Amino acid sequence: MTSPPRPLQVAANQIDLAIGGMTCASCAARIEKKLNRMDGVTATVNYATEKATVSYADGVTPDDLIATVEKTGYTAALPPPPAPAGAEQAAAEPVDELRGLRTRLWVSVALAAPVILLAMVPAWQFDYWQWLSLTLAAPVVVYGGLPFHRAALVNLRHGAATMDTLVSLGTLAAFGWSLWALFLGDAGTPGMTHPFRLDITRTDGAGNIYLEAAAGVTAFLLAGRYFEARSKRTAGAALRALLELGARDVAVLRDGVETRLPVDQLAVGDRFVVRPGEKIATDGVVEEGTSAVDASMLTGESVPVEVGPGDTVVGATVNAGGRLVVAATRVGGDTQLAQMARLVEQAQTGKAAVQRLADRISGVFVPIVIALAAGTLGWWLGSGAGPTAAFTAAVAVLIIACPCALGLATPTALLVGTGRGAQLGILIKGPEVLESTRQVDTVVLDKTGTVTTGRMALVDVLPAAGGDAAELLRLAGALEAASEHPIARAVAAGAADAGPLAPVTGFANVEGLGVTGTVEGHEVTVGRLRLLRERGLDVPEGVERAVTGAEAAGRTAVLAGWDGRARGVLAVADVVRPTSAGAVAGLRTLGLTPVLLTGDNATVAKAVAAEVGIDEVTAEVLPADKVAVVRRLQAEGRTVAMVGDGINDAAALAQADLGLAMGTGTDVAIEASDLTLVRGDLTAAVDAIRLSRRTLAIIKGNLFWAFAYNVAALPLAAAGLLNPMIAGAAMAFSSVFVVANSLRLRRFRPAYPTHP
Repeated sequence: MTSPPRPLQVAANQIDLAIGGMTCASCAARIEKKLNRMDGVTATVNYATEKATVSYADGVTPDDLIATVEKTGYTAALPPPPAPAGAEQAAAEPVDELRGLRTRLWVSVALAAPVILLAMVPAWQFDYWQWLSLTLAAPVVVYGGLPFHRAALVNLRHGAATMDTLVSLGTLAAFGWSLWALFLGDAGTPGMTHPFRLDITRTDGAGNIYLEAAAGVTAFLLAGRYFEARSKRTAGAALRALLELGARDVAVLRDGVETRLPVDQLAVGDRFVVRPGEKIATDGVVEEGTSAVDASMLTGESVPVEVGPGDTVVGATVNAGGRLVVAATRVGGDTQLAQMARLVEQAQTGKAAVQRLADRISGVFVPIVIALAAGTLGWWLGSGAGPTAAFTAAVAVLIIACPCALGLATPTALLVGTGRGAQLGILIKGPEVLESTRQVDTVVLDKTGTVTTGRMALVDVLPAAGGDAAELLRLAGALEAASEHPIARAVAAGAADAGPLAPVTGFANVEGLGVTGTVEGHEVTVGRLRLLRERGLDVPEGVERAVTGAEAAGRTAVLAGWDGRARGVLAVADVVRPTSAGAVAGLRTLGLTPVLLTGDNATVAKAVAAEVGIDEVTAEVLPADKVAVVRRLQAEGRTVAMVGDGINDAAALAQADLGLAMGTGTDVAIEASDLTLVRGDLTAAVDAIRLSRRTLAIIKGNLFWAFAYNVAALPLAAAGLLNPMIAGAAMAFSSVFVVANSLRLRRFRPAYPTHP
């Protein structure tokens, strides 16, 4: 069945809102539901990033969106515009929030620890120990649990219930029961003791206190929330590092004078100076100087790239060599760094299909749990077990049920996975892409610029019998250096590597056939076989065989001759990238069948395919027909990935089930793709698919354990087999486990060790 083409993205009214006050996944689900009820609004709310990505029609304003969020009981604000000077301030705000949470946690732990110990060890229960426990537990429940109680109250005012409702109900019920037992029951009498038990005991409850459950649960949940917040901040570190890569200021040339300006004042067309060791301020074209540029922080490629006049450079890369003068071509939000950051952030705010299911479950989970707790209370009371057993089981149900882990399962894995991908030069556009990578079984590789370098290079020098290869290259290269043809430049570059080029006189271009001129006193002709024969040069049989052999190998044969005779052949080809063969092998290891697709003739295509290990070749395809090839493969029942880099690949990238664009390619190709490989290397495609599949596996593992935890724990709690304090610890641990499992993606390493 043929997959429909994925449309190119169309700019719409879209805005990102910073959401405040969310404490769990059901908060995000409520806000998302309210926003989506507005006419012309489509919203996705992400609990992990605390952002809402909203698309809205012309009749809706950002103020309307903010008002809707505030009516739901939360805060919303437009993110501040990016400003280099404010970067440190923006980064400091989450740290302050974390500091307040840490203070609340340590106070609660310090006060709750003696309460728990006294309850667990009957031998330490001295006279009036219960009143000391009350004195220590009260600040924990009131001050430590304030975030839970406040959120529960806000939600109650808006007629809603969230995970905080469960926590607040559970801890206040345990604390309230203890107050009743101490002041109105038998628990306040001197010398009262009771053992710490994990199961249900049948008593009237008048002598039982649950201060250790109220304080312990609060402390455990605060610990879970703190480590969750810290881990979420760690998970987003890659994106923050990406945003902070850019230069802060720049030396702009104005009337020949260097002026230091903040980088946000740079305009397109400005010429600026980059000294050795400095970051390049923005995307541009080198006008003066030569250097090596270290792009490892953007592409993951460890080897610096040589640049000179006419070469493009990317902002935030580091000038490792000489002084450069660069003309700015893109500034601000148009730069490659800004586009990378946008792509990463968009991926982190999206949701995979599996997470949408989890969100729907979270949205209805809280009312179900409250009903289950009430049912548990009624059943135990009805069975004659007594109020203590009934109350203990009901509180355990309330506390164990919080499915925070469900809400964190996908966002945290996406945060870490996409952030790690950005560090390696792999940009994942959204969580739906992860689903696609699992299903792909065929990968279509565009030849030029993907499997090959996309640049002609001299690959062989074949002198005639008795001839000198060095002389052949020297004379032919000197003549070709005067030509602008790509094949001529390849020959000239090969000759220049061997030594200095001699001057040329009487240069002439014979259109479509070659060039002639005088070099070192010889009348030299370089070009096609026909040109040499038209000029009366004798072409030996051995030279003709060399031409045939070069063309059979998929190379372009250039003949050179002087003094009445052809002296040899220079073979030029679009060189296969040194890593392509290893990348193709890596794709096969992932269970993918590679297919080479090219507009070149079949001979060239088969030669390249044989060199890199591809069996299936489709050659001599017009750009417009590439889509048809992808459709044909899909009609055969294959799930197709396409790797390309040019404008002529954009439609095929959009048609494919998974599109991967080489970052060295055009903006159109990158826009049409699902994955962008900033590193212009096919090995990045292998790493991209590996990372995507690994991230999806982590997400599924997180969701499995989060679901399994709730499914297994709720019956245990309802059956009275879980002490509320143990339930609180287990619930907090489930969230921490999910986040810690996601953080394993930070250790993802490329398949090829040459890339750090």
